[in-house]
Amino acid sequence: MNLVHLRSEWAPNVTRELLAGAVVALALIPEAIAFSIIAGVDPKVGLYASFCIAVVTAFAGGRPAMISAATGAMALLMVGLVKDHGVGYLFAATILTGLLQIVAGALRLGNLMRFVSRSVVTGFVNALAILIFLAQMPELLGQGTTVYVMTAVGLGIIYGLPYLTKAVPSPLVTIVLLTAVSMYLGLGIHRVGDMGALPSELPWVALPQVPFTLDTLWIILPVSLTLTMVGLLESLMTAAIVDEMTDTTSNKNRECAGQGVANIASGFLGGMAGCAMIGQSVINVSSGGRGRLSTLFSGVFLLFLIVVLGPYVAQIPMASLVAVMIMVSINTFQWKSLRTLVTHPKASSVVMLGTVAVVVATHDLAKGVLFGVVLSGLFFAHKVTKFFAVRSSRGEGDVRTYRITGQIFFATAEAFHAAFDFREEGLTGVVIDLQAAHFWDISAINALDRVVLKLRHHGITVDVVGMNEATATMVERIGTHDKPGATFAVGGH
Repeated sequence: MNLVHLRSEWAPNVTRELLAGAVVALALIPEAIAFSIIAGVDPKVGLYASFCIAVVTAFAGGRPAMISAATGAMALLMVGLVKDHGVGYLFAATILTGLLQIVAGALRLGNLMRFVSRSVVTGFVNALAILIFLAQMPELLGQGTTVYVMTAVGLGIIYGLPYLTKAVPSPLVTIVLLTAVSMYLGLGIHRVGDMGALPSELPWVALPQVPFTLDTLWIILPVSLTLTMVGLLESLMTAAIVDEMTDTTSNKNRECAGQGVANIASGFLGGMAGCAMIGQSVINVSSGGRGRLSTLFSGVFLLFLIVVLGPYVAQIPMASLVAVMIMVSINTFQWKSLRTLVTHPKASSVVMLGTVAVVVATHDLAKGVLFGVVLSGLFFAHKVTKFFAVRSSRGEGDVRTYRITGQIFFATAEAFHAAFDFREEGLTGVVIDLQAAHFWDISAINALDRVVLKLRHHGITVDVVGMNEATATMVERIGTHDKPGATFAVGGH
C-alpha cells in the first residue's frame, strides 16, 4: 500500500478529520448513556463500547469515515438477557455476536446488499431521520422556554456559521458556545451529567463472569444471532448511505468482519454489542470527515472526554445536542424522495413508503428493511410475469410449435404449463422453442418436465430446441424428462 493511498484512506485532511471526530465524540456521550439505560446496564457499558467499537472499526472496518458504536436498535435486543441473567451474559453474547459476524464476513454475506433496492434504502434513510427527530422530543417538549431558545440558537449557529467560515465544524462550535453560556449564566437546564454518572477509570480486559458451559451457550445464542443480523443490516445499510454521500465505495464483506472484531473487543472490555450509526456517520461526513482518522479520533477523544474531562462534559446542555441531532435528521432525510413520489413508478413509491411506515411503527429497522425487500421482490416478480408469453402455430402436418418468450420461474411456471393443449385432435408432434426464454429455478424445470412427459403420455413426440447454456445446464442437472425411463405419473398435473 503506497503512501498516497494510505493518506487518502486515513486522513485526506488531518485538521478536518480531527475536528469531525471531536464533534462525533461529544454527540456520542448522551446517546451511549441513553442506550445503556435502555439495556438496563451501567452507563459505562455503553460508553466503553462506543470507544472500543469506534477505534477497532477505524482499522478493521470496510467503510472509512463511518461511525460505529453502541446503538439503540442493539440495546433493545439486550433487555431480556440482562434482566434475566445479568450483565456477564451480555458480555458473553457480545463476544459471540462478534464471532458470528466474522463468519458472515468470511461467507461474503455483505454481497447480499445487492438485493436491497434503492427504494428500500431511501425508505430506511427517511424512517431513520424521522426516528432521530422523534427521539429528541423528550429533551425538547415541555422543558421550558430556555431550552427552546437554546435549541433555536444552536440551530442558528449550525446553519449560519458555514456562511461565515467552514474552518471549524458548526456543530462543534454550537456545543462549545452553548455549554459556556449555560455554565456562565447558571441556566439549570438538563445536562449530560443528569443522564448518568460518567466513568472515571479506563476499561480493562476481563473474561465474562459466566459459566463456560453448553447451557450458557444456549442462553446467549438466540440473542447473539439476532444481534448479528440487526447489527450487520444496520451497518451495511449505513455503509451504502455513506458511500453515496461521499461518492466512494466500500468493502461490505470487510465491514461485516470488522464489526465482528470490534464487538469481540467490546465484550472483553466490558462493553455492549454495537454497530454502525447513521446519525453519527452523517455528523462525521457533514463535518468534513472522509477517512479512518475521524473514526479513530472519535473513539479516542470520547474516552479522553469521559475519563479526563468528565466534570466539564457533564455540563454540556442537552439542548445543544438536540440542535445537532435535529440537524442530522434534516440532513439525513431524502427530501427529493417526496417530489419523486408522483414521477417514480408506483411500485417503487409504495416500497419506500411501506419501509418508512413499518420502521416508524415498530421502531425496528430490521423489520422495515425486511418488509421492503420482500415487497420489492413481489413487485419485481409481478413485473417479470408481464413479459412472459407463449405463441403457438401449427404448420402443415400434425406438428405444433410453441415459442416461449420471457423468464420462467416460480411465478410463471404454472402459466407456462397451462399454455399447452395436451389433447389437441390429430396432433402427433410438438416443438418447444426456447430461444427467447430463460429458466431460472426448480419450479421452472419441473414445469418443463411435466409438459414434456404429459405430451408423451398422450402419444405426442416432443422436441425441445433453442435452450441457452444456463437453461441447458439446469435441465441436465435437475430435469427428468430427458433421463432414461422418465414417465408421467397418472393423476399428475
